Amino acid sequence: MKIWLGLLACLLSPAVWAASAAPPVLTIRYALVSGDKDPHLPYMQALLLLACSEAGRSCELSAARDMNQGRATEQLQRKNGSVDLFWGMTSRERERKLLAIRLPLYKGLIGWRVALVDARRPDRLRGVAALPQLAALRAGQGQDWPDTEILRAAGLPVVTSVDYPNLFPMLRSGRYDYFPRSVIEVSQELEDPRSAGLTLDRYLLLHYPAAFYFFVSPSRPDLALVLRQGLERAIRDGGFEQTFQRFNGEHVRALKLSQRRIIELPNPLLPEATPLARRELWFRP
Repeated sequence: MKIWLGLLACLLSPAVWAASAAPPVLTIRYALVSGDKDPHLPYMQALLLLACSEAGRSCELSAARDMNQGRATEQLQRKNGSVDLFWGMTSRERERKLLAIRLPLYKGLIGWRVALVDARRPDRLRGVAALPQLAALRAGQGQDWPDTEILRAAGLPVVTSVDYPNLFPMLRSGRYDYFPRSVIEVSQELEDPRSAGLTLDRYLLLHYPAAFYFFVSPSRPDLALVLRQGLERAIRDGGFEQTFQRFNGEHVRALKLSQRRIIELPNPLLPEATPLARRELWFRP
């Protein structure tokens, strides 16, 4: 009888109950689609941990390397794929295949683009003021990036590479003329040794409406729910904005976007479900 009473007392103990009620650690296997030097990585890791914290979950992050966006999408579609999540620009095709967390992680800044050019020709884009002039030059982009389709739909010639790192030497060797990069990644890229011999164009700013999301495997709706709830809470309590400014504010201000010529491009890939009406989600220069 004493043994049973002792067991009952243990089961009713607050400490034992709290331990048994705690949710398990949530493992998030993400695809490093641009390699270990992915300029998005520190910010994306911070947002994943923020979302988990806001949702009351403990998360463990695990990276899968040597995987471009096309292969990551394929793995996410498999029931027992090697990854649970990757980050990237949205498109109708991606949202059809994967679970999109429709909260723009960069507040739309992924669609504001400045260009890297060969440092031996820093004024390559100086005289470009309109789309027809830009169409006389060749842009460089990743083969499976949505940006490639957006630029081509606007009538701009695009030279592509399957692997992101190859685009830097291709620009130096004259395979193409300019490398459009988002305003939130270009500063980090310029600090990378791969950008040796390249420089930032001072004249042009391309813009198209775009959203950069977390994409989750359809076999992990539990993960999608945690991230969605956590990010929404972070948006409401200001944690998201603080994280955004900590990682991106200084880079954006340094580019002096208001002093550049803007060329607007349509985005035919933008899904109808993009939350453009939620003004609090978007950056306004």
